[in-house]
Amino acid sequence: MVKQELVCLNSKAVTLSDKENERIGTPMRFFFVLALLLVFPFASIAKEPIGTNIQLSDNTLDNGVRVVVIPDRRAPVVTHMIWYKVGSADDPVGKSGAAHFLEHLLFKGTRNVPAGEFSEAVAAIGGQENAFTSHDYTAYYQKVSPGALRQMMEYEADRMRNVVVSDEFVLPERKVILEERSSRVDNNPSSILSEFTQRALYVHHPYGIPVIGWEHEIAKLERTDVLEFYEKWYQPWNAIVVVAGDIEPDMVLKNAEETYGKIKATSPKIERERLADPKPVAAKRLEYSDQRVTNPVFRRLYSAPSYNQAAELEGEALDLLATILGDSVSSRIYKNVVLEQELATSAGAFYQGSSRDTGYFGIYATPRGENSLETVVAAIQREIYAILENGVTQEELDRARDSYLQSLIFSQDSQVTLARIFGSILAGGGTIEDFTGWPERLNRVSIDDVKKAAQSYLNNQTAVTSYLLPLEDNQ
Repeated sequence: MVKQELVCLNSKAVTLSDKENERIGTPMRFFFVLALLLVFPFASIAKEPIGTNIQLSDNTLDNGVRVVVIPDRRAPVVTHMIWYKVGSADDPVGKSGAAHFLEHLLFKGTRNVPAGEFSEAVAAIGGQENAFTSHDYTAYYQKVSPGALRQMMEYEADRMRNVVVSDEFVLPERKVILEERSSRVDNNPSSILSEFTQRALYVHHPYGIPVIGWEHEIAKLERTDVLEFYEKWYQPWNAIVVVAGDIEPDMVLKNAEETYGKIKATSPKIERERLADPKPVAAKRLEYSDQRVTNPVFRRLYSAPSYNQAAELEGEALDLLATILGDSVSSRIYKNVVLEQELATSAGAFYQGSSRDTGYFGIYATPRGENSLETVVAAIQREIYAILENGVTQEELDRARDSYLQSLIFSQDSQVTLARIFGSILAGGGTIEDFTGWPERLNRVSIDDVKKAAQSYLNNQTAVTSYLLPLEDNQ
């Protein structure tokens, strides 16, 4: 699993599949594709982007709420999202799951709006709504007709400060979340191993704690725990409103000032403080055997800097390294291990660099037929050694750049994705400039940069390797 994220629809959360996580859990990859399409001078007022008809405005209200508007005239709909710059990595120590728990409770009504009214209003006009929690942020959105935007803003502004957190809702919802965890984690061998692999990688940092929380800690969460989290973090200075669609930026800003702008903070702005991991010095190996496993799986995670922490061109080099090594149909692992040698049914590599804090680089494989995990792992390791020793070719680098951008450009034909792109990067600690300058930085990455990135981070002596095995293989 590349990145954990829980999606909640009408207060019933679902965990994204591994493939979905690989797609949306590495948002840095497609954030910057959009940047290629939106290369423009950026200011606090809307400006005409070079070579496009898209205008983007970015304003901050007096109370700290940031409002980003992305006009998109392709359809008479609008996507309204509110992002809180807080996620499960900010859960109080010993109270994991608080951020996700609170996401559920925001669908239970406020002092002004009875439970269910908000969702019913969205459904009545044929709209869609959703919410999701990650390690770094929590977001809520509605996709509705432009005429309903003001109503959505009123509802979200209301539940920023007026949610009812009572035992009437907390106790039954805690049971719902425990059942969710049981069905999606405890009954899924892959998810079980993924949790402990993440914990082994992040030995001290809260990224090692699952977004949904540990079962024994969820079971002890009380009303006061969730209420304190809400009062601490759901403040105007910690919110970003992103609106994409068939709207005028000036009108959105006016509505935002009249709804979100009236909210007064009840606590001072807090600077996030998170524990940091020590530098990894030893390899770790995990095995999990389960009678429900039919095909063994190999995964290896290497600690690597996220884009927020990487040196110049390092994040871009790691992304391109992943593409060349195993994240495309023309990659070395796919061509040599899957197609030519026919050792694996699936195998590849990925870079998770979108986190606020430290990210990671990963490789994975599932053997084909009677091939052993050891044989497949050895074949993948040969591909890694070849890059460590000889680097990549200019042709590979150019092809990775081209295919990387071309494939991801086509994935952006979604208004929700447009809103999500901007919201995720800003809520995750990034800036507009991080991605407006990305195409230029990508083009500056050299074959030496890619080789250096591989040599710096693909070190088996500090990696976490995990094996998911059928029970009989380890008896």
